[in-house]
Parts: sequence; C-alpha cells; structure tokens
Amino acid sequence: MSDLAKQINKRRTFAIISHPDAGKTTLTEKFLLYGGQINLAGSVKGKATARHAVSDWMDIEKERGISVTSSVMQFEYDGFCINILDTPGHQDFSEDTYRTLMAADSAVMVIDGAKGVEPQTRKLFKVCGRRGIPVFTFINKMDRDARDTFELVDEIEKELGIATCPINWPIGSGKDFKGVYDRTTKEIVEFADTFKGTKEGTETRIKLDDEAASTAAIGEDARELLLSEIELLDGASEAFDQEKVNKGKLSPVFFGSALTNFGVEIFLEYFLKMTIPPLARVSNEGVIDPIDKNFSAFVFKIQANMNKAHRDRIAFMRICSGKFEGGMDVYHVQGAKQVRLLQPQQMMADDRHVVKEAYAGDIIGVFDPGIYSIGDTICTPPDKFAYAGIPTFAPEHFARVRQVDTMKRKQFVKGIEQIAQEGAIQIFQESNYGMEEIIVGVVGVLQFEVLEYRLKSEYNVDIILEKLPYEFIRWIKDTNTDLDTINGTSDMKKVRDLKGRPLLLFVNSWSIGMTLDRNEGLELEEYSEN
Repeated sequence: MSDLAKQINKRRTFAIISHPDAGKTTLTEKFLLYGGQINLAGSVKGKATARHAVSDWMDIEKERGISVTSSVMQFEYDGFCINILDTPGHQDFSEDTYRTLMAADSAVMVIDGAKGVEPQTRKLFKVCGRRGIPVFTFINKMDRDARDTFELVDEIEKELGIATCPINWPIGSGKDFKGVYDRTTKEIVEFADTFKGTKEGTETRIKLDDEAASTAAIGEDARELLLSEIELLDGASEAFDQEKVNKGKLSPVFFGSALTNFGVEIFLEYFLKMTIPPLARVSNEGVIDPIDKNFSAFVFKIQANMNKAHRDRIAFMRICSGKFEGGMDVYHVQGAKQVRLLQPQQMMADDRHVVKEAYAGDIIGVFDPGIYSIGDTICTPPDKFAYAGIPTFAPEHFARVRQVDTMKRKQFVKGIEQIAQEGAIQIFQESNYGMEEIIVGVVGVLQFEVLEYRLKSEYNVDIILEKLPYEFIRWIKDTNTDLDTINGTSDMKKVRDLKGRPLLLFVNSWSIGMTLDRNEGLELEEYSEN
C-alpha cells in the first residue's frame, strides 16, 4: 500500500448531530480529551481558565451557551486521524448542519435517554438518509432517569426508519445506573463517575458469567433483569452487519454519560473499528476515488472574522482526493482560473495552526480574498471537474433590513454581503431598488439575532429589522426570465438573490399554484444548487 493510501485510510471524518441539549458538545469535548487536545473538559490546552466549550468560539455562543456555527477539530487517537465536525444543535441554525453533513463520511447521533427522538433529530437524520451515510447512535445521560431502553431503541427504528443493533446495553439509569453490558466481550463495565472532566480513572470489567463477582458489582436483582433483557435482545434485535452499517441501513447503538465521561472511550474505540475511511465522491465527470493522486476539494463553509484583529475570511474545504501541500497552485473551477491556496490552516475551534500537508478526508481552511462560494470545487490542473453542488434550503422567515446610521452604508453592505456569503443568511434585492432595499431570509428566527449581533460587534453597524409576512420562496428555473413579465398575486414579491437569480416570495402557499396557472411555461423550484 502506498504512503498516500495509508494516510487516507487512517482518516475518519464525521459530524456530530443532535437536538439541542442532548449533550453533543459535551461528547465532542470528551473525544478531544482522549485525543490529548485538551487537558480538562471545557478548556483549551494551556488555557485552563477558558471554561467555555472548546467548540463554541463565537462570543454570542459563549454568552448564549448554544452553538450557532459548525466547528472543525482534528486529533489523533489509536493510529487514526480523526476529523470531527461539531454542528449547531438548534434548529434555527440547521442549514449550517446540512452543509456540514455534505463534508462528513459518517454521523454520530446523540440522543437524550430521557427524551428519545426529538424533532430536530428527525430532520437531521433525513439529511443523513438522503446521502446514505452511516449513522452511529449514542444514547446519553444514562446517569439520569431515562426511559425504558427497549422503548428508546424501538422509537429510533420507528421514527427514523433505520434498523438498530445495540453494541452495549445499560444496567439501570439515574441513581440505579450500574454501568453497561458489552455484548461483544460479554462483560459488565461498572459505572464510575470519577472520570468527569479528565480521562484518568479505572475501568472495571467483570465477566457476566462470573456470578459471584457480577452479583457483588451490580446486585442480584439487576443481574437477573440484565440476563432476561440480554436473552430478549439476542432473540429480537438485528445482528451486527458491517455492510448494512456502511450503507446507512443499520445504526450501532451505544449507551453512556458524556458528562461523567462514562462509556465515551468504549464508544470511540468501537466506532473507529466500525466506521469507514474517506468515501469516493461524485463529480460531473464520474466518481473520484479518494486515493487518486490528484488533489481535489470542495468548499462547504465560509466564515468571516474568526480573527477580529485581521478581519479575515476563511473558506473551509473538504479534501476529496489526493494530498494537499502548502503553497500549491490549484484550479478554481467556478472562478475558471488558477489560484494559490494561501495561509492553509487547521482548526481547534478558533485556535489555528498552519498545515504543510493534508489528505483526502481532512478539512482545511484557506484564506479567502472573496473569490470562493459554498459548493465550489478546487482541483489540480489539468483536471477541471466539479463536484455536485450543495443545496440552498428555502428560508422560512423574512425581514427588511436597513442601517440606523446612513453614514455607515458601506460597512452595512459589506457586512451583510459577507455574512450572506457564509450561508448564515440569504439576502434578496427588490428588483426596482437594488441594494437600497435589502430583504433577509433565514431558516430560523434566532438567525436574525445573530445577524444583528454580528453586524454590531464585527462591523460596528446598528440595524433596524422589519419583519415581513412572507413564508414561501420559489426560485425561477429559467434565470433569464424578466420579472416584470410575471403576472402574480397581490401577496407576491419579486426579488433577486446575490447571484442575480430571479425569485418570488409568497405569503400564502395557494398563491404559488395560482401564479403558475397565470404564467404558461413558468417553472418554479423549492431550492437552488450553489
């Protein structure tokens, strides 16, 4: 096996998804703990006083205690090079999660043991299902009172439409939580909350067949119940099948407590054995093998002002094939020109280090002078293929936005355009007004708050938001359509997006059908490809 193949095969790139408050960020931090990236959960290595979550780097995230943007983290563990994409849990920032899932090869779904499958879990799972990527389930918070375990597993299967295979099984929950039973080794792993924010601690394993020792550890009643549950599980649950896991048809299920750090390392070790190296990707010239010696990547995220001192802008790229080397010249397909990837770096939230080399599966950030867009393809000349675009999801809330101080027009336009280019918001111009009238569309209303906060803190611009009643948006398939010729309804507004594409906004869903009836040959689409 070539050195290139060895490097790529040791890569594991996955996204962590969950409903808010299921414990996703805590689980991410415990992974970083085992990878040696932090010494204490909640602090960056060497910064023991910085007790906010490592993956939450924006000021608003630290203040609100929620993740509003994806973070990228890389660490080494047990011979693997692991890239974690931590995503926002809150549904108002779900579009960032959808894009991030396009860059992942598998997903870890975190579920609260007391709440089970929640609305945001369903949404995110659907995105994974559309891509057919492997999904691993971690049922968290078993140190608190949880629902019946069989009920939880059954709910995952029914609600998400995926078969499950529990790899371990909890022994009680809450005050009665005794640990987990490892179905592979047939051992009880005794619960201890001594790990907490550190990775030090002793893991006690007892063979279930050792009646005296296992009874002493968990009690006679718990042991009898466990034996009966295992018998039921062995007879009723699906057997582990790696091929089904790889196709996203079977989800391995694990139980634990991220807060007390119990079951996290067990999960990580099994996960790395069961998950897959970087996947081949589809381009307009066929499937591109990750071990292809030619470098290629696509942009899945753009983030401005990660470093406020430099007012910089970073384009995050998922490497899809070959090897990246610092200072290399590449072809930017959408820009139709050769470019040099400047200031290549990898991240630990907002801590960065310059990278000299990276491989398929890795995520790198490069300096963006304003030339990249989400979905762009970069490849080694003479290649000029393009990877499939990333869908732009339809916003559901709209507002007219203007700056308070008319003297700050330049900063306002620059700020709102940069934030829109990141994909956090979508901006539309009323066809007769250009940038004089800006309408902002968002997937969730909290994004308006983030927009207001960021324009103030990063661009020193105060804004006035006027909510609009529109709820439905449709892109016009023929981008050359003259908006003035469209005969619409009274609740319809004609706008253009940042790329000049014509769109229609509607207050009522029935107006869409009526507009189509009134304009023969008009074709409308619910989302556009970047």
